[in-house]
Amino acid sequence: MSTDDKYTCPTMPPASVAVDSEWYAKKPMVDGVFRFVGGERLPFSGEVIDVTSPIFDAATGERAVVGKVAQFSEEDSIAAVNAAAAAWDRGQGVWPQMSLAARIAAIEALVANLTAIRGELVNVLMWEICKNTADAAKEFDRTMDFIALTIKELKADPTVRMGFAKFTEVSGVACQVRRGPVGVMLGLAPFNYPLNEMYAMLIPALLMGNTAVLKLPATGGLVHLLTADAFAAALPPGVINFVTGAGRKTMPPIMETGLVDLIGFIGGTGAMDKLIKQHPEPHRLKVFAQLAGKNIGIVLPDADLDVAAEQCMLGSTTYNGQRCTAIKLMMVHESVADAFVAKYAAKVGALKAGLPWEDKVAITPLPEPSKPAFLEGLIADAVGKGATLVNAKEGGGTRHGALFIPAILDGVTKSMRIFQEEQFGPVMPVARYSDVAEVLAALKASWNGQQSAIFTSDPAKAAPLIDALSSQVGRININMQCGRSPDQVPFSGRRSSAMGTMSVAEALRAFSVETAVTYLAKDATSVALGGALDQHSKFLAPL
Repeated sequence: MSTDDKYTCPTMPPASVAVDSEWYAKKPMVDGVFRFVGGERLPFSGEVIDVTSPIFDAATGERAVVGKVAQFSEEDSIAAVNAAAAAWDRGQGVWPQMSLAARIAAIEALVANLTAIRGELVNVLMWEICKNTADAAKEFDRTMDFIALTIKELKADPTVRMGFAKFTEVSGVACQVRRGPVGVMLGLAPFNYPLNEMYAMLIPALLMGNTAVLKLPATGGLVHLLTADAFAAALPPGVINFVTGAGRKTMPPIMETGLVDLIGFIGGTGAMDKLIKQHPEPHRLKVFAQLAGKNIGIVLPDADLDVAAEQCMLGSTTYNGQRCTAIKLMMVHESVADAFVAKYAAKVGALKAGLPWEDKVAITPLPEPSKPAFLEGLIADAVGKGATLVNAKEGGGTRHGALFIPAILDGVTKSMRIFQEEQFGPVMPVARYSDVAEVLAALKASWNGQQSAIFTSDPAKAAPLIDALSSQVGRININMQCGRSPDQVPFSGRRSSAMGTMSVAEALRAFSVETAVTYLAKDATSVALGGALDQHSKFLAPL
């Protein structure tokens, strides 16, 4: 299933290992040998590691070095959370005591600072995690759009859809509601969307008045290091603090301080469970988590197979399938399975593999060094138990350096690892079924509860599946791939897939607490006082 050739595209011979000189000249070298704590770049004298790209260097035959990153000690990590706690100051710090309007203005200044370095950020995304040019640019732009939508939501309703933006009488009590901060947030996001997924938690948390410690991902962290100056210029000292290095070394001492009040986490369930258990008072820890998914695409006998094949291809191969929202298992009715697999394989086979900046490239090298071997293990297990590697002749399942050619497995059964495990990469399993009861049984038994996709043209057949899925997953897609967008739509999950809902409105709720201000509606003194509070209180001030 593999080769030892360290070249970057299967069509390129080893002698052509050299990356185009124009593009190689754009290779970044990010200096991450510093501590961003308390709003300052501070010197660092401890262990430093090289960060490498899945693109190989022609001169050395090894992964290209694209940066250096400080490996925090326990002391460094505790200093970061102490700085965030000092900026929070039990809710009395400069940032939490600012008016909402002032915090919005600061975040808008941050956006301007980040936009000024957009080109650098996009280039680092291409080199470190091998997103193609369009996807890397889209990640930045979508992130800025998410921030704009979040601010728009707040300006439209600072109570976030509670209906108490002004003093309103309810049962003799006048009530006005705002949302207030929780405290110190610990933010952790994965490599696949390092900017977008971190900011989808961080920005709502900041707007609500929280301070933060960001544990930067070991892969995908360079893009964050480039933002240190942008944060320093826009926010008060200590509101944002970075932690780099091994999570097993940096996270326990931070959690054990008890200074973390809420966690924003996107990643695996095991790491999430460990973090919670390390807190001395987990009962008061507010948790927001988007975790793993094993989303199923269900193809019914009456489906438009061209639509199903196209959407399943997009859903399973976009960014090499390295998305929690990817379609990771296709269950296809046996009466149309042959035709579906043929159409699907043709669409996957038409995808261009190569370097991220090449025109129309869709399959790029995998950032995680250990991932190809993991995927090969899934394929070997499935084939050994009777599955067929559909595109073996086309090179499916082979690797060339860090480039892994998508593998399509047909005849997958529940006895195979790929039926249950989240592959998070370009291995696409197809399971055949004869009765929809088999699909429902698989959904019922799954640990997953994120999304499913139904492909059908018959509402009478779609309805029972929708009803069954409504208590199994957070989103049901009809004749389209699974996904998170648009960002105004709730993105939730059940079971081991999520704790909390992501959207421009729900994220604001997730990182804040309702605070009501009330008085007796018939008390003349209070009525007069209440009518003037918004002129004096930053918390109640109108936007």
